[in-house]
Amino acid sequence: MSQNTKTNHSIHEGRNVKHFREMLVIKQDALAADLGDDWNQQNISLLEQKEKIDAPLLQQISAALKIPVEAIQNFDDEQAINIISNTVNNSDSATGNSLFSYQPTFNPIDKMVEKK
Repeated sequence: MSQNTKTNHSIHEGRNVKHFREMLVIKQDALAADLGDDWNQQNISLLEQKEKIDAPLLQQISAALKIPVEAIQNFDDEQAINIISNTVNNSDSATGNSLFSYQPTFNPIDKMVEKK
């Protein structure tokens, strides 16, 4: 197995678009409008089902969502859960603060897209 091979699963770019769109509270219709006249809600729904998205379209989507392309390409649910879990556990045990008062000194999205 090569160093670049993901273990047991691959990144699903369409699902990642959906995750980021939902985190940013952007409806499918709004994203479609940002992508141009050829797009509608149904097209976005179909796009979010695709495992791989063409690079030029991915660039357009990242610009519309105002996030780096790498965030969509590298976002991994398991990695995100681990980062959040470690952040919450470290915060709670180290400072005694609740989750709601914790202010990270880093951008969690940057941590999620860091390459291994």
